Amino acid sequence: FAAVSEQVRPSVVFIRSQRTERARRVPPGMEQFFHGLPRGPQVERGSGSGFIVSADGYILTNNHVVEGAEKVTVRLMDRREFTATVVGNDPLTDVAVVKIDAPRLVPAAFGNSDNLRIGDWVLAIGNPLGEQFTFTVTSGIISGKGRRLDGLQRSRAGISDFIQTDAAINPGNSGGPLVNVRGEVIGINSAIASETGTYMGYGFAIPINLARTVMNQLVAHGKVQRAALGIEVGDATENDAAYVGLKDIRGVVV
Repeated sequence: FAAVSEQVRPSVVFIRSQRTERARRVPPGMEQFFHGLPRGPQVERGSGSGFIVSADGYILTNNHVVEGAEKVTVRLMDRREFTATVVGNDPLTDVAVVKIDAPRLVPAAFGNSDNLRIGDWVLAIGNPLGEQFTFTVTSGIISGKGRRLDGLQRSRAGISDFIQTDAAINPGNSGGPLVNVRGEVIGINSAIASETGTYMGYGFAIPINLARTVMNQLVAHGKVQRAALGIEVGDATENDAAYVGLKDIRGVVV
């Protein structure tokens, strides 16, 4: 774990985003009922993680880390800071690409998320809970594959193929890498399942094979071009298996 951490942490970045929220308008004559309402636009600031994917400055992160941002700042582990440009973002997969112009960058290595097995060791690296705990490393295993998170899906076309891990992931880890014991990125840490808003043993990452496909299109076109098929896929039930003559429940219903 120590060797993997030393290899991957220089590729991880701390991302700060800034956006202006418009003030709500108060109907004339109702001002007395809205004493606490801001009178002007409010600046919202957020933070998250990302990781360098090329020596010329491309960085992968989550869409929700930079969505709507008017200014994005990237800090490297060596404390250098750069203003980043959002190359493209895709809300359906929650993937975004930003770019900085900087020398001496250390790109992360990609793994193959299709080869993951439940029980494989993994490390999550990122910036949980903001400035105080930047470049934190946590460990765990692959707890599940192909998970669906209804709360994160903005439409029926949204991602439903998350990697589940018990490596500690908290707000601020979003966009950081989930890596295997060879130091290869196999996912982008994106979400937690929690009633408290902090770690409860369940974290979720976007498979890197999917993220790379989205990244390549964002870099080439600035957006993702998709085809649509009018089909739905669901888990096979006992009745489905019996209908086609299977002795046990296997496969899916299309």
